[in-house]
Amino acid sequence: MTEYRSLSRVGLVAVGITTMSLTACVNPSAKIATSLEGYGFQPAQSQCVGDRLEANLSLGQLQQLGRAAKASRQGDTTPGRLTASDFIRVSAQVKDPKVPLEVGKAAAACGILTDPASPL
Repeated sequence: MTEYRSLSRVGLVAVGITTMSLTACVNPSAKIATSLEGYGFQPAQSQCVGDRLEANLSLGQLQQLGRAAKASRQGDTTPGRLTASDFIRVSAQVKDPKVPLEVGKAAAACGILTDPASPL
């Protein structure tokens, strides 16, 4: 019985480590792009922004940006809509000055600033 419990624990630990490894392997660029598309942005521009942010921001910075975006959407009367200016404004809430700089650069490079009132 003790041997069975030990093997069960080893199995649970292995499953936990595998799950954490798979979670860590999630492509931040794809996650950003999917989130932006969910807000109505165009797929090509969403992927462009995701690629640029992944290349220029650390995982910690991306997590801070994600938390700021989530917090800003709470209580929003139009939660399915996010404009380029909303995205840049949210990025400015992150205490790291590199985050809004990189978000602005990505928005400009990916062509989403041509009409800041409309989604990407």
